[in-house]
Amino acid sequence: MPSRLPAPGADELAHSERLLLQLRELIAAQGAIPFSQYMERCLYTPGLGYYSAGTTKFGAAGDFVTAPELGALFARCVAHAVEPVLGLLGEGADFLELGGGSGAFAEHALAAFAAAGTLPRRYLILEPSADLRERQRERLAAALPAGLYGRVQWIDRPPEEDWQGVLFANEVIDALPATRFTLRGGEVYEEYVALDGEGRLLRQDRPADALVAGAVRHVERDLGEAFADGYRSEILPQLPYWMQAVAGALRAGVMLFVDYGYVRREFYLPERGDGTLMAHYRHHAHGDPFHLPGLNDLTASVDFTALAEAGNSAGFGVAAYLPQAQFLLASGLPALFEAAYAEAADEAARYRLAQEVRRLTLPDRMGERFQAMLFARGIEALPLPAELLAADQGGRL
Repeated sequence: MPSRLPAPGADELAHSERLLLQLRELIAAQGAIPFSQYMERCLYTPGLGYYSAGTTKFGAAGDFVTAPELGALFARCVAHAVEPVLGLLGEGADFLELGGGSGAFAEHALAAFAAAGTLPRRYLILEPSADLRERQRERLAAALPAGLYGRVQWIDRPPEEDWQGVLFANEVIDALPATRFTLRGGEVYEEYVALDGEGRLLRQDRPADALVAGAVRHVERDLGEAFADGYRSEILPQLPYWMQAVAGALRAGVMLFVDYGYVRREFYLPERGDGTLMAHYRHHAHGDPFHLPGLNDLTASVDFTALAEAGNSAGFGVAAYLPQAQFLLASGLPALFEAAYAEAADEAARYRLAQEVRRLTLPDRMGERFQAMLFARGIEALPLPAELLAADQGGRL
């Protein structure tokens, strides 16, 4: 790897080596594995995967900063946007957050719901990482009044019984294990991970199975042209099944996904011929997914057209799609910033608020790179802010 990446400590190296040993044993036993399986092992292997181990992931001390880590404004905007939905659905409405991160979003969203008088019956957090779940518990127990903390419940799997309310996911889709594909002689190949003669990880292409090939051909038909030989990118053939699994029981309410990505025709541009896969290590982004397995966050940008298709197939309609900056502005950011600015204790706090808004909204920061997509089902009149619906760019999908 380039020397610009920070050097890992001895404990980190030992941790990564333990996961690498498991990967080598797996490949030696069953042969090359699909890249999606490699990515899943790197992120979620119990005790060793990136999201399953005990190091700090979010914020200045971690590997990257998410919008909720910047301050309270992001969560307050989301709460403001969906409060009318919770109010319409009444006391039986729940709020489900997929992947609770550090707990920052839940802390600020619950405070905003309480201030607005629209508290959900339960604030559910679907968090697969035992380590992150414990960190969330500690943070929320310390930060929230007992009455608010009592509404928080952690769940191991999506609700199986019918429910109503709001499902929210920030930077979740980009962490789903991605399938990497390429084209050879007009045929679809899938990227696998194999070992060389010295036990090092290497990339290997194999003919794709029917599921992967069908997903790639669907994208080609939608784009109106075939991928050129040698073109390599990512796809999520499992996305419709994942969507049905996490949201199939939501009978009335809205879903909000915020993530970085593009509409399909921008995702698969010819000049993006090696895909969007990135690794993140201590606030450094790089392109080598084999560097220190278990210590890097592996992500791929979201094809929001595919996300819309998955929501449609699960019985939801796209209510709005727009860049994060426009979503936040339409969800009350100016007024929320003004109120927070007036209440700030000192000039340093006011400066932090201004920097928070800049990072959330500027085009070269999160404002244009991140997109927001809202789905709805079972609600006759959609009670979202008029400014938000007016800013919809769903025609781009």
